[in-house]
Amino acid sequence: MKKVITYGSFDLFHEGHYKLLQRAKNLGDYLIVGVTTESYDAYRGKLNVVDSLMERIEHIRHTGFADEIIIEDHVGQKVEDILKYNIDIFTVGSDWTGLFDYLKKYCHVIYLERTKDISSTMLRARNYDIIRLGIIGTGRIANRFIPEVKYVSGINIESVYNPNENSAKAFAQTYKLNYYYDSLDRFLEDIDAVYIESPHEKHAKYIETAIKARKHVLCEKPMTLSQELARKLFELSDNNNCILMEAIKTAYSPGFVQLLGIIKSGIIGEICDVEACFTKLEDSGRRELSDVDYGGSFTELSSYTLLPIVKIFGSNYEHVSFESIYSENGVDIYTKAYFRYKASMATSKTGLGVKSEGQLIISGTKGYIVVDAPWWKTQSFEIKYEDKNLNEKFFTKFLGDGLRYEISDFVSAINGYESKSFKLTKEESVFMAQMIEKFLAERNIITEKEISKRNKL
Repeated sequence: MKKVITYGSFDLFHEGHYKLLQRAKNLGDYLIVGVTTESYDAYRGKLNVVDSLMERIEHIRHTGFADEIIIEDHVGQKVEDILKYNIDIFTVGSDWTGLFDYLKKYCHVIYLERTKDISSTMLRARNYDIIRLGIIGTGRIANRFIPEVKYVSGINIESVYNPNENSAKAFAQTYKLNYYYDSLDRFLEDIDAVYIESPHEKHAKYIETAIKARKHVLCEKPMTLSQELARKLFELSDNNNCILMEAIKTAYSPGFVQLLGIIKSGIIGEICDVEACFTKLEDSGRRELSDVDYGGSFTELSSYTLLPIVKIFGSNYEHVSFESIYSENGVDIYTKAYFRYKASMATSKTGLGVKSEGQLIISGTKGYIVVDAPWWKTQSFEIKYEDKNLNEKFFTKFLGDGLRYEISDFVSAINGYESKSFKLTKEESVFMAQMIEKFLAERNIITEKEISKRNKL
């Protein structure tokens, strides 16, 4: 007898799950299905599991493919089960290709190709359908985005759009997407929501077009380069009953949410100062440094450094000023933004050609908090006092690329759970757009003056 084993959450059971189990069954004579517990799902990074363990087991039982159903609840269990049940074949979906190669020592490992055209539930009526998501753009972040989606229940990537058909086709083939388009109108026809990862200056137009087509939007930062435009897009989304979210992953990460809770508790007293720094070294030929209109460190990175400032102090600042170091093409390689509030101050430091310690420091009247670099992942931070014996350190998980957290909140918002919107409010996104708009206006004045000076020489 040839024994086969497979594992999964099998949350929101749909046709793809059904076909995977069917194909797994066809690999042998006896199929064992391991269903993960909620706690183990959380441990391995699977977010927002909707169905209970018993519901998920019942869905599998209903298919008739499983000869035996077991529970997976701890790390290392797969090896234990393979040995215990004398398994011949371990199988799982192809989106996990390579991850379970270590099991080849114990049995044959087969990765099954994903099922296309999964857009609806199968075995029972649902309160909501699986969200059909399309991606606009095929850049670096889009390549990191797709692997993160599999950790979130209730959403499936259907298609990709790029005005360059060859780029769209290559991207779709790489990630085995159902469809690719170079026509935006056709792309929007058969999806429920879009994720926008295009050049900054094109975000607004894509958002507007998608919302007018009644599609929910998750847009990469910066969402817009204009305060007024940000306000109009949020108003448009409200009028069309669509969700519009800005994808700043730090805002949705568990560690950052925990950090804000501690700050708001008053444990370090009144907050007087925030210093946020995000720098990285980039090749001068990259878009971030070669785009003379919309490139530069502040446009590229300030969404992160402005986040703790606006979260802690709000948007009612009294004064803001900028100081930058510019490259020869007029793009800022390092920028400091200084904020003055009524009883506090803040500094944002961003760099693409200058490297500094990527810390976040929050100073209060009773103590201060240091968030270790890279702080935007918020994996650990320490509360420090005058009396060092009182110091306390906190550790939290930041799983994968962290994009799964914003995706999970996006899905929740679409399904009517907008209580999580406090993680990044509309007003905060508008504030960030305002700061970028102010900075670009000042930078353009400085650049024009510099060009004029050079022409006179």
